[in-house]
Amino acid sequence: MAVTTDLTRGALRLTSRVAPSLAVRAALPAFRRPRATARRHPEEEPVMRAARARTLTVDGQDVAVYRWGTGERPVLLLHGWMFRASRFAPLVRALTDRGYSPVAFDAPSHGESPAGEATILQYGATARLLAPADGHYEAVIGHSVGALAGFWAVREEVTATRLIALAPMPGFDFLADSFCAGAGLTGRARTLLRTRIEEEVFPGVPAIWERFSATYRPDRLTLPLLVVHDEDDDMIPVAHARRIAEIYGDRADLLVTRGLGHRRIIRDPHVIDSVLDFVSATDPVHEAHPEG
Repeated sequence: MAVTTDLTRGALRLTSRVAPSLAVRAALPAFRRPRATARRHPEEEPVMRAARARTLTVDGQDVAVYRWGTGERPVLLLHGWMFRASRFAPLVRALTDRGYSPVAFDAPSHGESPAGEATILQYGATARLLAPADGHYEAVIGHSVGALAGFWAVREEVTATRLIALAPMPGFDFLADSFCAGAGLTGRARTLLRTRIEEEVFPGVPAIWERFSATYRPDRLTLPLLVVHDEDDDMIPVAHARRIAEIYGDRADLLVTRGLGHRRIIRDPHVIDSVLDFVSATDPVHEAHPEG
């Protein structure tokens, strides 16, 4: 999850050794307000043009929201960090063909949403604001950080029949550590960054490193869960997905793919078919990619 150029990363790494507070002060704005500049792919345009788009105000920030279908059998889609809702275009098309009504949004500083502070709190707040209009979701489907937000959302106020986690980030601490690695923050600067995150990004929110975890209070997540991860994911090791599935036991199915990495997994036809089968099944599926 690179957030800086090699030159800037080198400078921050050096600064973090001699002046860790200064390094953290320089890096924290990028953590709070990521600059996700990825554009829509041409093949995504027809799906996005078909969406009913609107702007929702969440904690004083504008968020671009997209809806497809008739509104019946809604499915909530949560994109990943530095991604955008349009990356779900193949899945949106498949869901609408099956009679579902996908709902997605661009988090602040992502996609078509204007620059703003994007944290898991904004993901959760947006999901909670959408839920009363959409009602009960047939499924919540998240990718990467979006998957982590999905775990948190269904533990709180968002109700759903099923949860699908694509290349899930295991916890908020993983995001912070990945940011430090990408920004070149080492040693004491890493500890200081965590303190600044607690005090400035999540003021008054207790136990953020424990609560914002895919495996926090597993007893509170009783719905069927599908975890999909690729062995060649270069951003989040597949071992985290195996651990998540292990903790949730019989409630979780694990699908391990090969050769898709972290990004292509959300548009792979086999993955999309597996997701659709899971969403539409009466009982959890138990067919996973053979290990080894």
